[in-house]
Order: sequence, then structure tokens, then C-alpha cells
Amino acid sequence: MRIRRLRGLVLLATGLLAGAFGYGAANLVPTFNAVPLDMRLSFHAELMKMNGITMQAAMAVSTLSSLTLVALTRGRARLIAGTAGLLTLASFLITRLGNVPINGRIKEWALTSAPADHAEILRRWELFNNLRTLTALTAFALLIILALRQPTDHAAPENQPQTTPAWPSALPSHD
Repeated sequence: MRIRRLRGLVLLATGLLAGAFGYGAANLVPTFNAVPLDMRLSFHAELMKMNGITMQAAMAVSTLSSLTLVALTRGRARLIAGTAGLLTLASFLITRLGNVPINGRIKEWALTSAPADHAEILRRWELFNNLRTLTALTAFALLIILALRQPTDHAAPENQPQTTPAWPSALPSHD
């Protein structure tokens, strides 16, 4: 039963992460680009106050639950879960090392004025945003594939020891 809860958690956290980043890339960024710069900067600065906690929590839960799944699975399932965990970790690193420093600058600009090279800096923020969105969506897609795999795909031949399936729902519950 614990493994079922874990796979539910990993799908929920990674789905929320991918959905939030996807919504931002598809809706917020084009809106940022459609409004006057001062409005974009003010809204962006306020939005990042709210996103800071929720998005980092989603990235942490997604990464940690994926890596926990790695410890509880074998074979191809372990590889897929590990890849998903590394992709969500990449989303976190891209955010912390790419987007967050630029967000700090945007916050300053909202209170003062944007520098002459602001368009290039905002373009870099969008590049980082697209990269973290792609890594989160890919991680979620991998976890969906893993969830849809049939446990019989992992059955060992009769003369081989049995291995743990991708989603070991047949394991005894320790709850």
C-alpha cells in the first residue's frame, strides 16, 4: 500500500509542477510580452513572491518522491524513475541558478527602472523558463509511461528469480 501512495504522490507532485510551468509558458509569458513593461515588471515581481514557496515545494516533493521510487523499483522502472527525478532536479537547478537571479533583478526594476539591456535579460529568463518547463513535462511524461506499464512486462522467466515490477502493487502491504 505504501508504494501505491508513493506513486500517487510522485504523479501528483510532478503533474502539478509540469502543469504550473506549462501554464506559465503558454499563458503568462505571452501576457507578460503583451502588456507595457512597467506592468509586466510589477506583476512579475508580485507573482514570484507567491510562486517561490509553492513551486520550490513541488520541485522538492517531485524530485524526492521520484528518487524514493528509484530505491523501491528494479530494472527499467528504476531507470525511468531515476531519469524523472533527475529531470525534476534539473528544473530546480535551472530555476535557482537561472530564473531566480533574474527575478531579483526584475524586482529591483519594478521599483526603479529597467536597464537598457532589459530585453536581452528578459529573453534569457524566458529561455530558462522554457528549459525548466521542458524538463518538468518530460519527467511527468516518463512517470505516466511508468504508471501505465503492465506489471506482467516485468515478469522474470520461470528459471530466473522474480524481480520487483515497475509499480509493485502485488507486494504485501506493511501499513
